[in-house]
Amino acid sequence: MLTGRKVAELERLAEETGGRAVAADLADPDGVRELIEEAGAVDVLVANAALPANGPFLDFTPEQVGRALAVNLEAPIALTHAVLPAMVAARRGHVVHVGSLSGKVASAYASLYNATKFGLRGFALGLREELHGSGVGVSIVQPGFVRDAGMFADTGAKPPAGMRTVSPEEVAAGVLTAIEKDKAEVNVAPPELRVVSTLGGAFPAFSAGLQRRLSGDETQRQMSVANREKR
Repeated sequence: MLTGRKVAELERLAEETGGRAVAADLADPDGVRELIEEAGAVDVLVANAALPANGPFLDFTPEQVGRALAVNLEAPIALTHAVLPAMVAARRGHVVHVGSLSGKVASAYASLYNATKFGLRGFALGLREELHGSGVGVSIVQPGFVRDAGMFADTGAKPPAGMRTVSPEEVAAGVLTAIEKDKAEVNVAPPELRVVSTLGGAFPAFSAGLQRRLSGDETQRQMSVANREKR
């Protein structure tokens, strides 16, 4: 079952994969409820929807803040809450939340996006421990800068100096690894970015200084300008 807001793209993908397309806007609570009703019992949930939500925080309207929180954090939690009872009863199943390395390291012009991805990571890892021994797995998959498709690629921005990108196919492979090997956390990024994100998560001041030196703030600023209309 494939879901998203873009009907034409969904239907094309459903035709290619033999899947079923169900359009839904996760910013709308009614859309979330209708999707849950349409889905029924689920063996594997891959929650991948998100809004860019980057830019100077004071540039967001209250409505835009609410929409970012709804799509990036509240909807994945609501979907998980809906599909878990059947999984737990069957003692099998898996939930994958697609987060971001922005859920480990904070950046200028990404405070709202950081908030949603830090929250999603905490929810996934905490729930995983809660479900230990139940037969149901929970994973968080965290890509870095993704080329060719997605929010970063759509902006045309360049990654910070010395940082490389990954492909959509690598992200998909990370999701499969998370499910098949029941991994708690899969970071899909080149080695240098994985190291920096680990250090940055442990030492925020170090991360902030490094991002300034590598022009990370400028990358986020470029992304925020390009994504302004997607709020």
